[in-house]
Amino acid sequence: MDSRSEVTGRPASTGPTVPEAVRAAARRALTGADPALRQTFELRLERWWPDLASGIAEVYSGTPGEQLLLRLVSMAATAAARRDPDLRRMDEERTLRPDWFQAPGMVGYACYADRFAGDLAAVRENIDYLAELGVTYLHLMPVLRPREGDNDGGYAVADYRSLRPDLGTMADLRELAAALHERGISLVLDLVLNHVAREHEWAVRARAGEQRYRDYFYLFEDRTMPDAYERTLPEVFPDFAPGSFTWDDELSAWVWTTFNTFQWDVNWANPEVFAEYADLVLSLADEGVDVLRLDAIAFTWKRLGTSCQNQPEVHALTQALRALARIACPAVVFKAEAIVGPADLVHYLGRGAHHGRVSDLAYHNGLMVQVWSMLAAQDVRLAAHALRALPPVPTTTAWITYVRCHDDIGWAIDDADAAAVGLSGFAHRAFLSDWYSGRFWQSPARGLVFQANLATGDRRISGTAASLVGLEDAVERGDAQAVDAAVARLLLAHAVVMGWGGIPVLWSGDELGQPNDPAWDLEPGHADDNRWAGRPRLDPAARARRHQAGAVERRVFEGLAHLASVRGSLPHLHASVPAQVLSVDDPGVLAVLREHPLGPLLELVNVTTSWRPFPGRRLKELGLDGAPDALTGDVVHPQSDDNVWLAPLQVRWVVRP
Repeated sequence: MDSRSEVTGRPASTGPTVPEAVRAAARRALTGADPALRQTFELRLERWWPDLASGIAEVYSGTPGEQLLLRLVSMAATAAARRDPDLRRMDEERTLRPDWFQAPGMVGYACYADRFAGDLAAVRENIDYLAELGVTYLHLMPVLRPREGDNDGGYAVADYRSLRPDLGTMADLRELAAALHERGISLVLDLVLNHVAREHEWAVRARAGEQRYRDYFYLFEDRTMPDAYERTLPEVFPDFAPGSFTWDDELSAWVWTTFNTFQWDVNWANPEVFAEYADLVLSLADEGVDVLRLDAIAFTWKRLGTSCQNQPEVHALTQALRALARIACPAVVFKAEAIVGPADLVHYLGRGAHHGRVSDLAYHNGLMVQVWSMLAAQDVRLAAHALRALPPVPTTTAWITYVRCHDDIGWAIDDADAAAVGLSGFAHRAFLSDWYSGRFWQSPARGLVFQANLATGDRRISGTAASLVGLEDAVERGDAQAVDAAVARLLLAHAVVMGWGGIPVLWSGDELGQPNDPAWDLEPGHADDNRWAGRPRLDPAARARRHQAGAVERRVFEGLAHLASVRGSLPHLHASVPAQVLSVDDPGVLAVLREHPLGPLLELVNVTTSWRPFPGRRLKELGLDGAPDALTGDVVHPQSDDNVWLAPLQVRWVVRP
């Protein structure tokens, strides 16, 4: 007797097969569709069904899970049938070239559309500017309609199906996506998974008493359960949003609010919530979005007695969403916004049963932190140890690497990593906060302390890259030598992230060396959040100076464009090739090796302001004696003392053509 479920097809010794009930649901949804599309959809369904079914079964067992699977396949088939022909062609192209996002030619740019250019039409008019920089991946920060007033920088979404009115319409978004695609640029948008604004329709209907929508949230009549959860929950915004629960008079209940009182956490244990977000994924894909940044993904599953972050179900949910996208719109990839510790971070690209089956991209927060640590300490030993300790990730995935982003910088320095190189983790984190806020003696940095926590000593830092490396200070003082050093630090930091593999992403304004916005607190809703200092509007005058001889803007812009161009010419920087941090010979020199079938690429980075050596014997062991530096064309040879000498703040990418 076959005891397999009619919907899941389980158990099967070789994994679940697509049950007839599911195939029938897909056929009904594709009635009248082109026969070639029906055949392609069936093949995709067969390929990705095991990932979809197992992901759903891991979270939603029994009949609810089976009913959800039928709905999801019907939704996927409907989405595939309505997909624009140009997007279907892209589906086919990327199915044949699934490593498209891992290519060394991928270089990202992230911005708020209005602060970059204005509305979406203005962004479209500035595609030439992005292409000049070498950009092939554009991340527009939250464009979906947020609540009025304070909205956490757009992450309190009131409507996932419309845009901020000042930016344009969904038709404008489709036009922008098509224009970007014509220039080889992929579009990245945020999909906030953990919460919605209090003004979102789901929350409005929950307050109106509709039980269906009350079940979309975590509601508690008294403080018994909130207090039990709070015992192990960290505070995200202790300054202006302490605690993780908010009383709402209209609900007559406490509602879970991890981030702000106006951001209500949604209940992913409810399969209806999964279905809602699955439909949003498919809808955004059909607007032409290439990459969905899964915001606050680490917080989506709640478990009493834990931090309610990084729970196993998070990865099962992501696997199921990704499989659904592969079935309906395989040109789309997922990026996990998980700013978590190293031990948890690699799980967002897939470990164990979820290996290579969850997010395609994830932020390499650890690399960013270590870049700033190396520059402040002029010492690479902590970075080398911490980066070597990170487990390998699936070769089908890629890191997002970055010097900074729209957010603050939190000093994710692991105490054990610090102790391994003779440091105190607490003291080093304090040093970094002091250095980048300009409180440390002789520090030229002008960062701002964000969310100081007296209980833990945590002090995060806001600011532009130029202000953090001392460029703002040097320019104001008119110190040409200090300007040279600051520009060198800025380019060094970007050379490290561009040389790591994955997709390096520049934050808007950093390509021109823009300083902190001096009027960051004057705009409505910004006064209590100094992260806006690091989100300046792109300065048209600074942008014009990128072509002016001798201008700082030109030095920075052309330096970054050169890095992007060289990077795109080196197959060694394909994301599937791991970056190997070599043992440290000189504490001022970071050495990173990439072993490609074509040969090795050795990256040497002097993070100090003095000349530093790298042993010539190591160069010879790699067969790179006499190989050129891809960044300058200079032939690299050991000197008479058998050392390769690196100038202050110099980066070399040594590789044979």
